[in-house]
Amino acid sequence: MNTEEMFRKSGAILEGHFLLTSGRHSPVYWEKFRVMQYPEYAQQLCEMIANHFRKQSIQLVAGPTTAGIILAFEVARQMGIRAIYAEKAGEKTFTFRRGAAINPGDRVLVVDDVLTTGGSIKEVISAIKERNGIAAGVGVLVERSEQTIDFSAPLFACHHAVAVSYSPDKCPLCDAKIPLVKPGGG
Repeated sequence: MNTEEMFRKSGAILEGHFLLTSGRHSPVYWEKFRVMQYPEYAQQLCEMIANHFRKQSIQLVAGPTTAGIILAFEVARQMGIRAIYAEKAGEKTFTFRRGAAINPGDRVLVVDDVLTTGGSIKEVISAIKERNGIAAGVGVLVERSEQTIDFSAPLFACHHAVAVSYSPDKCPLCDAKIPLVKPGGG
């Protein structure tokens, strides 16, 4: 079963008018927790990321809360290395707490669920650099960005989706008076 089939079968691809974490609006929302509630799908998706980076001398996997916890754990488990989690430390910053250690020079793989603007990933990379770690790669379940994002590290996505998004002031869904839904917990 391919990646999109996993998302469709689990009901994770939603259509309507959604407020994304980035603040943008979209007619499509990828509800990653619907696919991650099936351990076999989560395992397969994380295996794709782990296999892609297996030969890159990765020493640690890091992900932002909340979905990043599950993804970092499973990717790290499959790679036989440690996982840590970055937590919100402000409106747009992340930090590592709870004894999460990054040694100077550690090669860290950053994992996240859905990539739209790259904001969360960039903040996790910044937190890694603050601890003198090296962001050696980025792995995501779905890459839905409308433009190339430079993380100064290789990017791997289990699935690439074409999903338009709009700034709130130029949203045709708002103009059409379609109710805006804020899904998820963000």
